[in-house]
Amino acid sequence: MFKLDHYSLGNRLQDVSVTINAGEKVALLGPSGGGKTSLLNAFQQQCADQVAWCPQEQGLVSVLSGYHNMYMGQLERHNALYNLLNLIKPLAKPKQEITELAETLGLDATQHLWKPVALLSGGQKQRIGIGRALYRQRDAFLGDEPVSSLDPVQAQQIIELVLNRHETVVMALHNRQQAFQNFERIIGVKDGKILFDSPAKELIKNKYQAALLDSLYE
Repeated sequence: MFKLDHYSLGNRLQDVSVTINAGEKVALLGPSGGGKTSLLNAFQQQCADQVAWCPQEQGLVSVLSGYHNMYMGQLERHNALYNLLNLIKPLAKPKQEITELAETLGLDATQHLWKPVALLSGGQKQRIGIGRALYRQRDAFLGDEPVSSLDPVQAQQIIELVLNRHETVVMALHNRQQAFQNFERIIGVKDGKILFDSPAKELIKNKYQAALLDSLYE
C-alpha cells in the first residue's frame, strides 16, 4: 500500500524504510517535530488519489460553510457545472449524504453545517476536516493528529468511525492510550528516524520495547 525505501527528506526524515500493507491499522507516535507529519506526507504523495487525507492543518476555506468544506472531499468526482450548482444551492444527494455524515461526527446539521467555518470552534473545525476526508470514501485513511482538539469520548468515537470505514489506516497520535487501544501496529518516530516498529501487544509485553516507547519523549 505504502512503501518507503531508504527515504530521506533533509533532516526531517533520514534514511527511512517502512512498508504499510493493505488492511493494516497503524499508529505513529513521537514528539512534535519528530517526523510523523513528514512521513504521512510522503505516504500521501505516493497515492494521493487513492487515500482519504486529513492533515493537521485542515486547510479549510474559512468563508465557506462546513457543508461546502466537507463536499470538497468529492470535488474531483464531478464536473465544474455540477460543483458550481452545488455551491450556489446544495444539491439533494450530497446534501443528504453530508448531513448524515455530520450527524455521525457529532455536528448539529442546523447549527454547524451551514455556518462559515471561521465561526466554528477548533473541535468543530477538526470534525469538518475529518468529514471532508471521510466523504472521499477511499479504502485508506491518513490522519495527522486528527482528533487532537476533541475530548477523549469524542476522540474515541471518531477513531472507531475512521477504523470501521477504511481498510487501511495510518494515524499520527500524541495519546498513547488511543494508540494501544485502537491500533495493531505502532511506529515510533523521533529525530527523523524510525525508532521502533512493533505490534502493539509486543510493546506492552516486552520490557525493552516499553523502554523504547518511553525514550520517544525523552
